Amino acid sequence: MPEIHSLRRERLAELVIERGAEAALVTDLVNVRYLTGLASSNAALLVGSGGTAVLCTDGRYAGTAAAVCPELEIVVDRATAATLVARAAGDEVGRLGFEAHAMTVEEHGRLAEEALELVPLGRAVEKLRRVKDEDEIGLLRQACAITDQAFTDVVPMIAPGVTEREIAVALERRMVDLGAERPAFESIVAGGAHGAIPHHRPGGRALERGDLITMDFGALHEGYHADMTRTVAVGRVADWQRDLYDLVASAQAASCAAAVPGAEIKAVDAAARDIIKAAGHGDHFTHGLGHGVGLEIHESPLLGYDKNGKLGDRVPITAEPGVYLDGRGGVRIEDTLVVRADGPELLTKTTKELLVL
Repeated sequence: MPEIHSLRRERLAELVIERGAEAALVTDLVNVRYLTGLASSNAALLVGSGGTAVLCTDGRYAGTAAAVCPELEIVVDRATAATLVARAAGDEVGRLGFEAHAMTVEEHGRLAEEALELVPLGRAVEKLRRVKDEDEIGLLRQACAITDQAFTDVVPMIAPGVTEREIAVALERRMVDLGAERPAFESIVAGGAHGAIPHHRPGGRALERGDLITMDFGALHEGYHADMTRTVAVGRVADWQRDLYDLVASAQAASCAAAVPGAEIKAVDAAARDIIKAAGHGDHFTHGLGHGVGLEIHESPLLGYDKNGKLGDRVPITAEPGVYLDGRGGVRIEDTLVVRADGPELLTKTTKELLVL
């Protein structure tokens, strides 16, 4: 998609000028991929004020870079950042923007020896990545479809005696079988009292009749991350468990409905949090409502009661309220959705009715 990447670099060039720089050095590997299409473990990109760019990578990726980025000048050198800073200095760039969050103090010290001024760019590329184009949303949609299907295929094995780890492995294997590159993150399967631990790591505990099971997982597809959580019951459901589930489902639905362009991030979080607080469980909802998703599993914006800003059109986010009762268990329900002017587009479509298996 050279045209898309070229447009992204042009938009970055505009931000570079706004920040008083003449060019930008991009060293965050995810940002390099966003601007060029090259996925690698060693690359950097020099973007000029007009959107022209030079890509530097080492010999392991030279052939791939030539194939993926035919429109770019490609320099092959293992010292990618240093090579491009020297190139900028040779081109008489006076002020070079750099990604302070992606550069060590040691490396900055070495690069600052060149005859130019290094200017922090802030998270300029991340700002561009926040709003997705339709091609990106299509890749997210496919990642979520794989995630949905994996859940559907694994549900029949959930029964007393099966361990958390066996379910996690089955979900991850099934996502790969369905076309995922790999899981988008380490899957969470938390049964019984473990459900009170939001990021419980699945182990050898066998499921028991009467357990609630929380499963948080997602597929990685062509670089884009899906994220979904469903909580199911094994064998039977106690009244307190159904009440807790209905509460979280109501809060999650309210937050999805509130996720419209222009909505204050705090207000979207409050749409769920206020319902949970009113039920007496405010202290048991211990994390933010959600986060952006894309080339990383956690992207801007972060959604929480202490976060500022507004949602924009075509911004993919998660909505994942939960209630966690120490020693008893918990419920979390999560969807990946896209903020749209005509209402949120749910990318994860698995039922949110409580399944009793």
